[in-house]
Amino acid sequence: MSERPLSAPAAIRSAVVLTHMHPEQTARALERALETSAAAGCTLYAPTDELAKHGGSARGIEPLDSLDGAPDLCLVLGGDGTILKGLREHAGAGVAVFGINFGTVGFLAAVERDQLEEGLERAFSRGFEVMPLPGLEATLDARPPVALNDVSLIRRQHSRIAELSYSLGGEEVGHVRCDGLVAATPAGSTGYNLANQGPILAWGVEGYVVSFIAPHTLTARPLVVAPNDVLSVRNAPGREPVEIVLDGEPVGELVSGAEMEVRFRDGAARLAQLPGSNFYRRIRDRFGRLAH
Repeated sequence: MSERPLSAPAAIRSAVVLTHMHPEQTARALERALETSAAAGCTLYAPTDELAKHGGSARGIEPLDSLDGAPDLCLVLGGDGTILKGLREHAGAGVAVFGINFGTVGFLAAVERDQLEEGLERAFSRGFEVMPLPGLEATLDARPPVALNDVSLIRRQHSRIAELSYSLGGEEVGHVRCDGLVAATPAGSTGYNLANQGPILAWGVEGYVVSFIAPHTLTARPLVVAPNDVLSVRNAPGREPVEIVLDGEPVGELVSGAEMEVRFRDGAARLAQLPGSNFYRRIRDRFGRLAH
């Protein structure tokens, strides 16, 4: 992944909007988004569940299924979970996701909620840079099978401790009893992986990190993996299934004796950021702020 921004087309004529689960917190922002997009000559669309969630506040927003093709932009009024949802839904489509933080941390957001007016103006006038983000592609039946933060395998509540073996580049690296395993992208390294004492990977690092959830050994250390090395994870025979989670969303299970692979996928999605945004300042502002 390169932290060098990509060039973007000049005009935005269509945008899809996503919001988090508390519509009362974003109702006014949604109204302003509709007004600002109309003034910019852009039609705003939303999925059916968004339209139903907001009721009258969504009046004037078109249903997404009436849009022919991909939108020019995905606008998110929410936190990192909703931004990740937008990134996953538009993975591979070349659609930039512009987040205005209405969540807690907002590590992926372009602006904070108190910058709503500036954020909307920048979003609909393309006053932003586009950052390519890598993903992790898993061999499972999920749509899409790509995670932008992390792929996690987690033992279910009340089940026995998991027993997972993992291989890289065709060689078994470890066989660990644990509560689970996390493979994280650079963007996702500040999430579940960080809680596992795994390293933070700066945006621009090509590769991903593998860490363990509560390993029952002193030798299961987090490992930074080269981008071309495929991760294979196997659930030991005779053990209970472990849950497979992509970006916090359960998508299936790895049954006893089964194996799955995870591959690094460069340029999987596009994240909108304000010009001059800096990863290390973001770390300081988001995580330094939470430490006080």
